[in-house]
Amino acid sequence: MADRPVVLGHVSGLFGVKGWIKVYSYTRPAVNLLEYEDWLIGRQDAWRPFRVLDAREQGKTLVARIAGDDDTPLADRDAAAALVDLQIAVARDQLPTPAPGEYYWFDLIGLDVFNREGAALGRVKAMMETGANDVLVLQGERERLVPFVVGEVIDEVDLDAGRIVADWDADF
Repeated sequence: MADRPVVLGHVSGLFGVKGWIKVYSYTRPAVNLLEYEDWLIGRQDAWRPFRVLDAREQGKTLVARIAGDDDTPLADRDAAAALVDLQIAVARDQLPTPAPGEYYWFDLIGLDVFNREGAALGRVKAMMETGANDVLVLQGERERLVPFVVGEVIDEVDLDAGRIVADWDADF
C-alpha cells in the first residue's frame, strides 16, 4: 500500500486546442495539486507517467499542459481528450510527511475502529468533510458516523496495526 499512487484529482475536461487539460483537484487548497511536477494519469493499476510543463489557475478551474514519458507535450485537443475522466495521482513519496497527530485521509480508509471497551465499531469506508470537523464513515453491522477529532473523540490511530480507538458508545 505504501507504494500505491495517491489520487489527488482527475482530468475534468479540455482547455483550448493545443492539448491543455482542465483539472479538478481534491487537494485543499485546490492549487496544491500544481505543486507536483510528476503526475500519474489513469485508473487503479493502469497508470501512465506525465510531467507538468505549465499549469495555472484559470478562473475557477485549474489548467495544465503536460508531456508524456517521452517528454513530448500533448499535441492537440484530440490527444488531451483521451485523458478526460481519468484520475491524477502522485507517488506516495512525493507527499510531505504529515505532522504528528495529522493523517492523510487515504491512510485512514480501511482501518478498523474500536471503542475504548474493545467493541468493534466498523471499518473506515470513507471520510467526510463537514466544516466543523472531519468525520469517519464506518461500515460494519450498520453505518456509523464518528467525528475525527484527535484527543477528544479519537484516542489512538495506529496505522501499522490498522486500527483506530475512539471514545464512542457502541450503541450510538
